[in-house]
This record gives sequence, structure tokens and C-alpha cells, in this order.
Amino acid sequence: MEIFLVLVALLLMILGILGSFLPILPGPLTSWAGLLVLHFTKGVELSQTFLIVTLIFTIFIYVLDYIIPAIGTKRFGGSKAGMVGTTLGLIVGIFSPIPFGIIIGPFIGALIGEMIHRNDIDKALKAAFGSFLGFIASTFMKFIVAIVYLGFFIVKLSEHNTSWY
Repeated sequence: MEIFLVLVALLLMILGILGSFLPILPGPLTSWAGLLVLHFTKGVELSQTFLIVTLIFTIFIYVLDYIIPAIGTKRFGGSKAGMVGTTLGLIVGIFSPIPFGIIIGPFIGALIGEMIHRNDIDKALKAAFGSFLGFIASTFMKFIVAIVYLGFFIVKLSEHNTSWY
């Protein structure tokens, strides 16, 4: 049973890292769920304080994930159409055969969204750039948190691996 829980926790960690890039998965929250599952194994003990602090931090990051792209878009004169375009561009970019589609897609999506909203290429480019910067900053932040949680997972697992033999 312990090995099963560790494998489920590891799967959640991997999904958490993927969720940093994919808009359908809450990356850090999924990684935190992996830490929680690891806590329920007999061989690994995570303190309640650790779990509560990491949960609060995870919720904070989750909220920032919605605020940062909006700030980037608004700061550069963007609209909701640019934000929607960024998300749609990301989804298209993920499945695109173009190298770096996951990076190029949000920018092109924001540009198209802004061009639909207003027919001024200069303002649309500026707003698309802001939307893109917000997306990149938010994604990077989520990725770092998911990697740190994976580090916690590895450290805690390696500290207690002798108790399973």
C-alpha cells in the first residue's frame, strides 16, 4: 500500500509540473496534493505546520495566477479579448507541431484577440506583449513552486526510504 501511495504522490507531482503550463490543471495545487498523499504513507511524516504553510502558499500562488496575467495585460493597455486570446493561443500552441508553440501561441492569441477588439496594430502589439509577459511570469512562478514541492517530495522520501525495507 505504501508503494502505491508513493506512486500516486509522484504522479500528482508530475501532473503539478505539467499543470504549470496547462491551463486545465492547477499546477501547484496538484503538487501540494502529492505532498498530502505522501504524508499518509507510514514511512514519511510531514508536519501539520508544513502542510498548512505550503497549502496557504499554494492558495496564494493560485490567486496570483489569475491576477498577474491581468495586470500584465492591463499595464500594457490590453483588454479581456487579449487575455482570452492568450489562453486560446496557449491551447493551440500545446497541440501545435511548431517548435516552441507553447510560447509563441499565447502571444499570437493575444495579438489576434486585441486585433479583434481594436483595429490598431501598434496598440494590439503592445497589449499582446503585456499579456504574453503576464502569462510567462505566471507560468514561471507556478513552475518554480511545483519544482520546489517536487524537491520537498524527493527529500522527504529519501529521508525515510530505509523504513520500507
